[in-house]
Amino acid sequence: MDIREIRQLSDEDILDAIEDQKNALYNLRFQKASGQLENVNAMRDARRIIARLKTVQRERQLAATRAEGNKE
Repeated sequence: MDIREIRQLSDEDILDAIEDQKNALYNLRFQKASGQLENVNAMRDARRIIARLKTVQRERQLAATRAEGNKE
């Protein structure tokens, strides 16, 4: 999931995607602990996707705050 795809998501979809990625990361941690993790880069990728999602979420929060400040 790249940044262009994330920016097209709604706020609710972003929250759902964050939850999904956190669950995926949780499962990957268990796979690593049990020695079943085949793709070691999957954990890094999951963390980066979560970071991208949270970045877009925060950008939208800041934009909304600025828009409220300009109205007053």
